[in-house]
Amino acid sequence: MKITILEPAPEEDDEIIVKCHFLDDDITLLLNQLKNGSSKMNFSKENKIILVEKKDILYFESVDDKVFAYTLEDFFETKFKLYELEQILPAKIFFRANKAVIVNLNKIKSLSPAFGGRFEAVLKNDYRVIISRNYVPKLKELLGL
Repeated sequence: MKITILEPAPEEDDEIIVKCHFLDDDITLLLNQLKNGSSKMNFSKENKIILVEKKDILYFESVDDKVFAYTLEDFFETKFKLYELEQILPAKIFFRANKAVIVNLNKIKSLSPAFGGRFEAVLKNDYRVIISRNYVPKLKELLGL
């Protein structure tokens, strides 16, 4: 996939053009996000749909083929897989920490080096997340370290 960003002439309106061979689920999801501009995500819990602000999510975790979103107060199940969340969440805020966890960088309380080139992040709810050594360079880049 190629992404091209052009600056419009002063008299032109902002415009998004999608050129694709077929409209798959990923592109449809992206277009819906652009149209809706939503800062909320919908999750399920106890047969209810719950709307949660993205900024309130501490992390996402995959457990037994299910993905859960965690806030300070609660947790919710999502229909998305982690790789799908990586595509739809803001990449400068939500960071893949390891194969099972995506972390909200704004919810990290502290970071410390761990054994084998890994890092340990302590989140605002005191949950500890190991950042795999494969993802440490990206973390350093995002945090300007």
